[in-house]
Amino acid sequence: MSKNDKNNDYKLELRGISKTFNPGTVHEKRAIEHLDLKLSTGDFVTIIGSNGAGKSTLFHLICGDFYPDTGEIILNHENLTFQPAHIRARRIGRLYQDPMRGSAPGMSIEENLFLAAGWGGVFSRIGKSDRERFREKLSLLGMGLENRMRQPVGLLSGGQRQALTLLMATMNPPELLLLDEHTAALDPATAEKVLNLTRAIVEEYQITTMMVTHNMRNALDMGNRTFMMNHGEIVLDVSGEERRGLRVSDLLERFRAGAGKELDNDRILLS
Repeated sequence: MSKNDKNNDYKLELRGISKTFNPGTVHEKRAIEHLDLKLSTGDFVTIIGSNGAGKSTLFHLICGDFYPDTGEIILNHENLTFQPAHIRARRIGRLYQDPMRGSAPGMSIEENLFLAAGWGGVFSRIGKSDRERFREKLSLLGMGLENRMRQPVGLLSGGQRQALTLLMATMNPPELLLLDEHTAALDPATAEKVLNLTRAIVEEYQITTMMVTHNMRNALDMGNRTFMMNHGEIVLDVSGEERRGLRVSDLLERFRAGAGKELDNDRILLS
């Protein structure tokens, strides 16, 4: 890495990333094609795209669930390309579409938060000051969970559990936060609450964030930058004044122009 690279303010860089599954077989699938990407510190990027565009694959590569065939993944000027996933997890927060992932159902709310906070060892006890902090954080959710801290997480609704998981992922603000359609399984009212919480937490801690969404309105309302992906490539990247002036219909037209076809994601088109 050159001296000039170290002086930039890029939080995340992807350099020529490619990933092909089942290469050389009839089931070969090129998921990511020589993708380059630079995110500045504090960027909040929303990502939309057609079915099989490579959105989740991109997140898997960044998290280390599998390694790229070519290219490099740089976080805060450190090369993570072949770093194990469990090591990256200390620096990268992630939420999934399924609210049941990301928390332990048999443990209480406060135990999950204590585990996520990483305070002390496995035999440490939750103290009074810990509970006060947890109660304060939970009250921000507006779901009454601050009065249920000793209840098992498995008794929570999907929306409550997803909000808790978001809180857990940001107890110690990560260097990068990945949100993989984290409101898609929630009813509209609960999804709106979780999105508002997402916006508040990201803004408070200036967390560099990438959010995959099927809702094109949310893609334009959330964050400061929007990507559209198709066949493992970024076919549109808009931000600033250009993005603020876009409507959903404009975004669809821009996708058609960039990808050379109509968007074929039914969940997006029906949102």
